[in-house]
Amino acid sequence: GTALACGGYAIALLVYVFNKGRYHPLVRPAILTSALGYSIAAVAIVLDVGRPWLIWRIPISVGKWNLDSALLEVALCVMAYVIVLWIELSPAFLEKWENARNTSLATFARSVGGFLQKSLVWIIALGLLLPTMHQSSLGSVIMLAGPRLHGLYHTPLLPLLFLISCIGMGYAAVVMESTLSSRAFGRVREDAMLKKLTRVMAFVLLLYVAIRLADVVWRGRAGLLFSSGLLSVMFWLEIVLMAGPAVMYLVRRDSLSIGCLFRSAGAIVLAGALYRFDAYLLAFQPSPGWSYWPTIPEILLTVGLVAFEILVFVLIIKRFPILGGTSAPAAGQR
Repeated sequence: GTALACGGYAIALLVYVFNKGRYHPLVRPAILTSALGYSIAAVAIVLDVGRPWLIWRIPISVGKWNLDSALLEVALCVMAYVIVLWIELSPAFLEKWENARNTSLATFARSVGGFLQKSLVWIIALGLLLPTMHQSSLGSVIMLAGPRLHGLYHTPLLPLLFLISCIGMGYAAVVMESTLSSRAFGRVREDAMLKKLTRVMAFVLLLYVAIRLADVVWRGRAGLLFSSGLLSVMFWLEIVLMAGPAVMYLVRRDSLSIGCLFRSAGAIVLAGALYRFDAYLLAFQPSPGWSYWPTIPEILLTVGLVAFEILVFVLIIKRFPILGGTSAPAAGQR
């Protein structure tokens, strides 16, 4: 869930770090997707821990922190990043409220908006630091499993692989969100911008594939690539779903249709999701004969949370200035 919600992080890297301002229209929708994705993931985590009424103690019980815990870093960073994402998105709300009929609300929006503009550079910097820390730490958490994690997946490079793959998934999620939003809300499609984004996506995906394959060979575990049964199949499926779109972007970037771009983005999202499922579930064996499959209530809860996220996304898109560009012309005006 949090990897899929890394669109805001991925686009912020392009716009604010690499100074690619042409992608700026993608920032607000990406941040909204990230804010909702992280918020819903946080709710799911609160329910998963078993005693959600105690989770508030984590950020305030400083004296009881285990400073050697990778999971503590994940918890603190996710909590902080949820707040940072909504602050990053708040200018969209303030712009709407500045013209409100309620004079008190309009005055509040103008005063907060001015302060926020002066502080935004620090907020953006924090918004880049926090996901870098906790996405890599998710790799550190499963790396600590040691021999209980299959050799195809256990590597000191797990933090780096989790970070790079989440950036690729973030770009893919932005492509899918932009395509679906354009169709659902009658906006002009940003085909040219999305096609330019494929060059960055191809670099990230090929970097991931190169590191993944080189790591297995360098550690002398190349034999596991074809002798690990289902895990070998899953490994190569991840590689193909990552490398296939990257090669297509490099060869056919200018002739890509928006449908092809959407489907390839879906393949990238699936590849990143498989990598995480495989590392945390299939390749992880805490004891002999261990197995896990989600129960019906768990599945229904997950589906319900995702449906609620989509509902809130639609409501915010309709009420606040999130989407860039202009409305698509009516059929008779084309």
